[in-house]
Amino acid sequence: MSKWKGIANTAATAVCLAALALPARAETLTFVSWMKGEPGYGDWWNEVIAKFESEHPGVEVEMTKVERSTYADTMFTMFAGGSPPDIVHLAAFEYQPFADEGWLEDLGPWIERAGLDLNGWAGQETCEWKGQTYCLMLLYTAYIFAYNEQALNEAGVENLPSDWESFLDAARKATRDTDGDGVTDVYGLGLDTTGGTNMMHDMLHFVLDAGGAWTVDGEPAFDSPAVVEALTRWKTLVDEKLTPRDTPSGDLRQLMVEGRLAMRLDGPWIYNILKGAEPEIAENLKLAPSPFSPPVGGTSNVIGMPAELAPEKKELVWEFIATVASAEMQQRFAQLGSSPAPRPGLDYTKEIETIPYFELFAQANDAAAAAGVDRLPKGLEIEFNEVAKVVHREVQGMLIEDRDPAETGQAIQTAVEAILQ
Repeated sequence: MSKWKGIANTAATAVCLAALALPARAETLTFVSWMKGEPGYGDWWNEVIAKFESEHPGVEVEMTKVERSTYADTMFTMFAGGSPPDIVHLAAFEYQPFADEGWLEDLGPWIERAGLDLNGWAGQETCEWKGQTYCLMLLYTAYIFAYNEQALNEAGVENLPSDWESFLDAARKATRDTDGDGVTDVYGLGLDTTGGTNMMHDMLHFVLDAGGAWTVDGEPAFDSPAVVEALTRWKTLVDEKLTPRDTPSGDLRQLMVEGRLAMRLDGPWIYNILKGAEPEIAENLKLAPSPFSPPVGGTSNVIGMPAELAPEKKELVWEFIATVASAEMQQRFAQLGSSPAPRPGLDYTKEIETIPYFELFAQANDAAAAAGVDRLPKGLEIEFNEVAKVVHREVQGMLIEDRDPAETGQAIQTAVEAILQ
């Protein structure tokens, strides 16, 4: 029995399965996503669904939200229990175990039959797994630097951070108790310390900036000097209480919207989220290039279909995927998501004129791509979610027990090597 199937057999995931059991009628396509309700990308999905339903009278797409922190385990539970959603939405760094289990349809024949040209489609090579095409790439993106200009100015930060030392200095200065009650009112930065892949991505900024990577030539490198340096930086930021503890990425973005977070490294999706702030806060929320080099980036999320699906439903799901891939909806992706779409050949003249940071996002993408950065570590494609759990466990131990970062890196290395055996 695989590790994933073991997860699926636990009582907790059985409860999730029961709670997420979705009705299956011939005219209904079920769709699970963490993006439902999100400004920008959530709005885009609503438009995709509306267009598809308008072109397929009598067919309804039921979209259900699952939080990102539990997404992979929940989806695996649904597949293992024989009730996957009809439309499969996954992160680009987590679809591989599903494909490995034989649960995803090879889209190659569908792509060929439709004559869909994917040459130049950003990040599409990530959807190739063991000689087959299991998905369509929805986004290749890089992280940028979001900041509250007023919070930094009031803290005496004269220039935006441009490296680790200036970043740490800014975080220290901007973390403040503004009313003298002994409680931090504004945090210098927001790091996701709750575990899972989001925490791995937030840590990766420091790994890359230190000249390292999670893996080298496909082999784990968690005990390398660069990763130990990154762990040291992480420990410093958390120990000094410069970031809220146990706060997931979504809540960190909300703190920024509320004016309680001075800095956050995030993807272009944060732009639309920050626009929801009150006017007096929103005017101070700005974006700039990441102070770290190279920036974190890579493939983001994909769409596919289950292998075990009735033929008539497969036809409908493919037509939904084709709608996603259409030039019209890809252009709307750029407009609503405020970032370049994966489809090549689109004209971004209007987006550059109307979206203040569109060129920043494109430049960040180019910088990450030129450095060969991808959030998914080579060699850990199947085990990435398990590795993320190990990293969270050992990093928590480092923080709680005040362990040495080098010892922590070695513990992670040993545990990851055991997973790979």
